[in-house]
Amino acid sequence: MRSMATAATGMKAMTLQVDVIANNLANINTTGFKRGRALFQDLFYQQLRQPGTTNGMGNTNPSGVQIGLGVQAASTMDVFEQGDFEPSSRDLDVAIRGRGFFSVKIYDDLGEGVGYTRDGSFFINANGDMVLGGPDGFLLEPQVTVPTDYLTIDITPDGQVNVTTPGSVTPTTSGVIQLANFTNPEGLIKVGSNMYVRSASSGDPTISDPGSEGAGTLVQQYLEKSNVDAVRELTSLIEAQRAFELNSRVIETSDEMLQVVNNLKA
Repeated sequence: MRSMATAATGMKAMTLQVDVIANNLANINTTGFKRGRALFQDLFYQQLRQPGTTNGMGNTNPSGVQIGLGVQAASTMDVFEQGDFEPSSRDLDVAIRGRGFFSVKIYDDLGEGVGYTRDGSFFINANGDMVLGGPDGFLLEPQVTVPTDYLTIDITPDGQVNVTTPGSVTPTTSGVIQLANFTNPEGLIKVGSNMYVRSASSGDPTISDPGSEGAGTLVQQYLEKSNVDAVRELTSLIEAQRAFELNSRVIETSDEMLQVVNNLKA
């Protein structure tokens, strides 16, 4: 029966929905994580009777008979809503208020590339370079290098990295943390480690100083938390479970109807 195949597509769709929700909840405490969302669309329709056709009595049918064949996944995308800020005691923790991503050097299948992230937990490596993900992590792009004997570091809202060193009174600027903006951030590709890479859909980034050309500003000694809302995700999980059960019930009912038909034939 057609209804069994249609219901099976619904169960498959709800399985994907649960997968997305599970990943969201698993990353509820991941710095800078953006919750995912699954989008669905209906499948083709069987046109048993076209609207506007003429019936046997010469009358025009005002509506047709169209039978839907189910649902399929249209896409999964991230929702780039601002996450809450969590205070920290580290001068190298930086949050982005507004649009934009930090750019870091990564290695991909084509060699050295650029990754984009909202995670601003930076470190200073042995060479004085600002890196992400630990002292041996990813180099900030464009590179910012501070004196290895720095005493204090101040990161301004517009991205300037000012440091003081032994014997100095006035801070000096070691570089600027710039932000990358995309026309279509939903087109970025997730690669793990809090990273995205560009795609043809996202387009090339616009690199600018924080606070200019639509980019957000920086907030020192704060980190952006995940924007996952546990209550919303659990509500969506219950809805997906109910939809899965209903589609399962459709298959059971269709099977019972087939058994009745078979018994009549016997």
